[in-house]
Amino acid sequence: MDFDHLVTFLEIAKQGSFSRAGQKLYRSQPAVSAQIRQLEQEYGQKLFDRVGKSVRLTLAGETLIEYAGKLLTLRNESLRAVADQASTPRGTLAIGANEATCLYVLPDIFAEYSRKFPAVQISIYRNFSHKVLEKVEDGTVDVGIVTLPAKSPSLKVHTIFRDRLMLMASPSSPLAAMKSVKTSDIADQPQIFPKMGFTRQVLDKQFRPYRSRLRITMELASVGMIKRFVAAGLGVSIISESFARDAARSGQVKLIPISDMEVWRELGIVYRRDRTLPRSAAAFVALVRQGAGAANDEPKPKIAAQRR
Repeated sequence: MDFDHLVTFLEIAKQGSFSRAGQKLYRSQPAVSAQIRQLEQEYGQKLFDRVGKSVRLTLAGETLIEYAGKLLTLRNESLRAVADQASTPRGTLAIGANEATCLYVLPDIFAEYSRKFPAVQISIYRNFSHKVLEKVEDGTVDVGIVTLPAKSPSLKVHTIFRDRLMLMASPSSPLAAMKSVKTSDIADQPQIFPKMGFTRQVLDKQFRPYRSRLRITMELASVGMIKRFVAAGLGVSIISESFARDAARSGQVKLIPISDMEVWRELGIVYRRDRTLPRSAAAFVALVRQGAGAANDEPKPKIAAQRR
């Protein structure tokens, strides 16, 4: 069996379409169809039914999908295990993190890691923290960088980063000249909220007493978009300090402490307790923990690579 056929099979199941799967995999539709025909011949069962312009799994296909994922995971683990026999880390580092962490926390760390271990290819799974945890749990990624707390008995967790939530406003905002603000001051301004995640949970709780006068003008999934709209004067937002530090330094926005809201966002690096990490992942964990100044699992200083 060609593992490439299983990759195609899983992508079709995900996309619900031969043509969209081909686009994602950079293959022609005839090539995709040929791979599925070969799989169906090998298993002696039809794997997909056509429903209009889309396709869906047959009962045989639904049975295969779980095994296909396990087979590909084992294949990847075997590749990493063989590469791990080298004296220095090589192969692939599979890491998961959310978009903002990838953009504002990890670049300097990845740069240092790549300088130390140039033979390692970094593969990033970008999604929300709860999705990253699922991928670490099932072995799809080696390590995850997630917002804490992360409670799972099967995972090892090291705190590596601590970041304060602050008000972000445009220089033209009436709050921009203030040295600190209160939640009641913020509640009178048009708000730009993140759609979901840790900060959204904090805001929903913090502004509950002011719900009747709260004006949420936008809900956005992207930290980058929130920063741009705040800079344009369309509202204020509450954000992790490191995510907006670049915009504050350039004068696009102002970051203002919130006197009655002392909330910190913490990041942790997580991996399975029962799994021996490949050298590429173990080296990454060691580098991040060393940068954090971590002597054990408990300390909460900032990552050294964040210094600019």
